[in-house]
Amino acid sequence: MSKIVKLKKGFDLKLVGKAPLEMSNFAPATTFAIKPTDFPGIQRPKVLVNEGDTVKAGTPILIDKALDQVIYAAPVSGEIVEIKRGEKRKLLEIKILADQTITHENFGKIDLNQDREALAAKLASSGVWPNIIQRPFGIVANPSDTPKAIFISAFDTHPLAPDFGFTLQGEEKYFQAGVDALAKLTKGKVHLNVDGSKSAPAIFSGVKNAQINQFSGPHPAGNVGTQIHHLDPINKGEIAWTVSPVGVIQIGKAVLEGIYDASKVISLTGSELTKTGYVKTYVGANVSSYVKGNLNSGHVRIISGNVLTGEKVNLDGFLGFYHNQITVIPEGDYEEFLGWLKPSTSKLSFHKAIGMLAFLNKGEFKVDTNTHGEERPFVVTGTFEKVMPMDILPTYLFKAIIAEDFDEMEELGLYELVEEDVALCEFVDPSKNDLQGLVRNGIELLMYS
Repeated sequence: MSKIVKLKKGFDLKLVGKAPLEMSNFAPATTFAIKPTDFPGIQRPKVLVNEGDTVKAGTPILIDKALDQVIYAAPVSGEIVEIKRGEKRKLLEIKILADQTITHENFGKIDLNQDREALAAKLASSGVWPNIIQRPFGIVANPSDTPKAIFISAFDTHPLAPDFGFTLQGEEKYFQAGVDALAKLTKGKVHLNVDGSKSAPAIFSGVKNAQINQFSGPHPAGNVGTQIHHLDPINKGEIAWTVSPVGVIQIGKAVLEGIYDASKVISLTGSELTKTGYVKTYVGANVSSYVKGNLNSGHVRIISGNVLTGEKVNLDGFLGFYHNQITVIPEGDYEEFLGWLKPSTSKLSFHKAIGMLAFLNKGEFKVDTNTHGEERPFVVTGTFEKVMPMDILPTYLFKAIIAEDFDEMEELGLYELVEEDVALCEFVDPSKNDLQGLVRNGIELLMYS
């Protein structure tokens, strides 16, 4: 039975630089990359191609030897121009110079009437499987597992997030096919969670083989972890899977057309872009195509993703596998006279403390990367509980991770969390701790213990 959940805890970051609902004209990206660092949990990546090789979209280029049935495929056709490694030969990027016209490997349409194991194996070998993420731990799912349920968050409440109703229009048949495939992979339900504060877009409203639930409230109402907590929480020994709407469509195209189509519409956002909007590109696109020559200033932070959970990239960096936006904001590497004591109406603050007059500004804010203070002792303030709409005690959980207390980590709810679930806690933290990194450390302690 469908559920309606109204959340009160949380905080919306209303920022300058939202993309208007229109497509922008930019020269298409010419280079793309697959980065193993985009996939938490990869243990032993093995490259399947060499520099100079030509590939098609869907050609296997990478596997994890610890889960070798899952293929990481080329997002575009073209030439492998660089296999970039770092210290101790750690694999960083596999770069592809794209063809002007993208061609695809064709592995044949997928029959949804085959048994579950055969269907999972076919999806794992097609390139679309990395879209399926396992909870707990937030890692690429194992095709051999059977999840108790699968969750799809059909809206995003992160700052300046793209509108899925706009970016996915016209993809209805692929989305339905993707849901049909996912329904075959679980003995439980496929939960499609929509924004309850407005009418659901056409692509989601008529979906079959899924339970449609409504969530409303401030961020993180759109986080799939928050939705799982209120629908069917994860306990020790249980497994659930999550898939983004973009991933569902990629799975649907594999089912109906027998190809790995890594195209997606992303949003270009942030106060430091001269022109914001939406562009159609492919997974792993070089960000310079959309940022270079489109900046209000030269001293900026380019982020693949959003300002809370995204990854800092250079001008010649690449769009992350799971990211649907590029954000550019001012760099904040400066010291400020009087700091939070200086009255201001232009600073965004949950505490209403950074600038005593900040509460007067109810509009959009221009933010930079300045943390307005250095790392301080970890003190109990009760702030985290005000922005986390879960029955979890985040302060005590964070301290349990620091102490490497495995029993406390499990009992306090670490199995329900990944980095994005504590990003808002990190934003409001007066102690300036790297809470997302802390949660990942705790996850790895549980995974490999």
